[in-house]
Amino acid sequence: MIKVLLKLQKKYKFIFYDFTLMQKKKYYYLVRLQYLGFRFSGWQKQPGQKTIEGMLTKTLKYILPETPFKILGAGRTDAKVSALDAAFELFLTDTPIEDITSFIPLFNKNLPSDIRVLNIEETTKEFNIIQHSKLKEYVYLFSFGDKNHPFCAPYLTNIQEHLDLDLMKEAAGYFVGEHDFSSFTARLQENTKVQREVVSSYITENTLLSANFFPEKSYAFHVKGKGFIRYQIRMMMGALLQIGKGEFSLEQLKTSLTSEETALLKHVAPGSGLLLNNLTFN
Repeated sequence: MIKVLLKLQKKYKFIFYDFTLMQKKKYYYLVRLQYLGFRFSGWQKQPGQKTIEGMLTKTLKYILPETPFKILGAGRTDAKVSALDAAFELFLTDTPIEDITSFIPLFNKNLPSDIRVLNIEETTKEFNIIQHSKLKEYVYLFSFGDKNHPFCAPYLTNIQEHLDLDLMKEAAGYFVGEHDFSSFTARLQENTKVQREVVSSYITENTLLSANFFPEKSYAFHVKGKGFIRYQIRMMMGALLQIGKGEFSLEQLKTSLTSEETALLKHVAPGSGLLLNNLTFN
């Protein structure tokens, strides 16, 4: 092909550019991070809102002023939702990160105190953070009984009524397997995949986070799966709370996992009790 173009160039006296030499080189990185979501309006950048993606973008513009870049998150977390193990893909044009070991402290120094970068590794263009197979584990932290210390608000949802914890633990196991979760989302969009598989689902005592202002006992609802629809886990937690209060039965929970029983599911648990605990790429 090049030989043909060179002959045409000589015959018709035009300037030939090798556009393959003009293509800009791309560099790809997987960034792992943690954040406390209490003061943010979720992950996704929104006009006039403080978001995790917006803060990351603002910081990268400051520390990489001459480098075009783009970021792509592994998923979107809701307002006030936190993460102990989140990730995003960073795409750089022309200029790579010369020394990752020194870049991480620079990045963290310029991020606010409620966002921390844990690790950065170089990947390739074949890796896609959205399409690549992954498992996500979310944990919902809650307590019940006496009202919590106000400092618990970013981490624990507090229910002041009594909860039947044993019944909630039994109910959590009903979520395991593949089910129709169309009842466990708000504003269901057309073409949304509502058949989702939950790999594990259980309630245990909270050993994940602790503080001297936490109540004597708190609890953790663990859910693991390949992907979740909007508000799914918060509505699963809401259903468990309804069951714990005696407002919803195990039989109704079974029915809600096979058909749209949205009228029965009245509670979306607050975002501040939810955190992304683990993100694993296969």
